[in-house]
Amino acid sequence: MTSEIVERTRSFIDEHVIPAEDSSDGSVDAAGGEGLRVELQQKARLAGIFAPHAPLEYGGLGLNMEQRAPVFEAAGRSLFGPMALNINAPDEGNLHLLDQVASDPQRERYLAPLARGSVRSAFAMTEPPPGAGSDPNALRTTARTSDDGWLVTGRKKFITGADGAGFLIVMARTEGGATMFLVPADRPGIRLVRHVTTMDKSMLGGHCELELTDVRVGPDDVLGEVDQGFRYAQVRLGPARLTHVMRWLGAAQRAHEAAVAYVSDRTAAGRRLSEHGMVELMIADNEIDLAATRSLLLTACRALDAGRPGREETSLAKVFGAEALHRVADRAVQMCGGAGVSADLPTARIAREIRPFRIYDGPSEVHRSSLARRAVRRYGVSSKETTSEATALT
Repeated sequence: MTSEIVERTRSFIDEHVIPAEDSSDGSVDAAGGEGLRVELQQKARLAGIFAPHAPLEYGGLGLNMEQRAPVFEAAGRSLFGPMALNINAPDEGNLHLLDQVASDPQRERYLAPLARGSVRSAFAMTEPPPGAGSDPNALRTTARTSDDGWLVTGRKKFITGADGAGFLIVMARTEGGATMFLVPADRPGIRLVRHVTTMDKSMLGGHCELELTDVRVGPDDVLGEVDQGFRYAQVRLGPARLTHVMRWLGAAQRAHEAAVAYVSDRTAAGRRLSEHGMVELMIADNEIDLAATRSLLLTACRALDAGRPGREETSLAKVFGAEALHRVADRAVQMCGGAGVSADLPTARIAREIRPFRIYDGPSEVHRSSLARRAVRRYGVSSKETTSEATALT
């Protein structure tokens, strides 16, 4: 079943999506923006590959994490592929969060149209300095109680997909912690301040700065429980990090294939480029990075499918994948020389788009810090001393 979906997805991407990407050099606005999304998603529905991650009851294919990995990779071969299948960030992560946490009325109001592609969404947590970024505990947006709910005030930045979104999931500080609120994007008090210009061009709705001024939300707008927002963020972030790896794995694989095809045909000093030792080294290193990323990804997917938090597994897959796939794309550019930095090949735009992944959904440095702390707890001197003392007392 899954292999058939993968094959259909790859054929769909080759036939319908890559031409739109190639003609626009990977700029979603230049390719048609929202109109392109609607067009491609309708074609994906007809191909039977739409929303592979969504619940069956909302028209999805209901694939678990391990099953969706090769499908997402096939979609990620084009920068617009995830948008076409409705598995783009942030919608894919928001769908997972809603499926796990939303009440029945919220599922009908927000999850159902999101799964069906009727609306887009945004996840509003990151803030300008000194607010929340790599450290979510720095959250400064507040929700203060009013007669019939809360008034949310604050500023958000780098909110992907916010322009044109139907609703936002807003993280705000409440008296006992942080709370997530479901907020229709047209609610009074929300102002789109600007699009933050970034190096990547393929994300529909941009990366926006928002100002929220006394945005009124009621009890029915609370996602999950009050003061439990940080806990619910973990529900979203682990799977979302892995699906990022899946999608960018597809893009990096395509860049690698394009580079290998190029160096197999191009000659220099009387030999094909692919026969030169330095080029062979780059090809081999790409193969290693791609294979290692897949292995770590599948290990983490299996942990989540088994119902475990998988925090270490997801951090390992995310930090290694982000850096390895960047190396793959960079080597692909280098192998192709001048053609590699041109729009004649997909290598330059894939390298451009993949670089921010080392920052999005947790910078590599934050994941490394987390991994190091876990290692110290397992193997550090203090833990060994504690074990020895406990043994001596028994």
